[in-house]
Amino acid sequence: MNAESARPDRQVYRIVTLVALLVLAVIFYFVRLGGLALAFIADGKPAGIALGIAMLLLPVVGAWILWATLQAAFAHQRLARRMHEEGRELDSSQLPRRPSGRIERDAADALFAQVKAEWEADPDNWRSSYRLARAYDYAGDRGRARETMRRAVALEKLERDSGE
Repeated sequence: MNAESARPDRQVYRIVTLVALLVLAVIFYFVRLGGLALAFIADGKPAGIALGIAMLLLPVVGAWILWATLQAAFAHQRLARRMHEEGRELDSSQLPRRPSGRIERDAADALFAQVKAEWEADPDNWRSSYRLARAYDYAGDRGRARETMRRAVALEKLERDSGE
């Protein structure tokens, strides 16, 4: 294995390690916050009890947000891996970029128009929805990108469940 082929694996390893460390830090924070909440409740004063109950809700909501975010990230990564394996990734490497690294607006809009036409020809295919979500992201429309990626994930799940 040469150095160039090992580089993506090392980058993935770094990202997974960083995510794991962040998850552990958040879990540690939730445990500490829960302990503090229980101490407020054990104090027995009405204000402390109310504050303790409110503080117990924060780790519950936080854990739900963390779980939902990780589930979405794993689903998006699964789709990205499948697209890569099929050679259907949206290639933006040759598009002109701003100094910030973002794709120039005109180029992103042209790419979006091309990908949207592909999607309109086959809107129930998760691959075209995935590519459209990426094109929305490149064009700077993050809200629609997330919405379209959720659709791509749902369509891909349907395909997997039906055994195609």
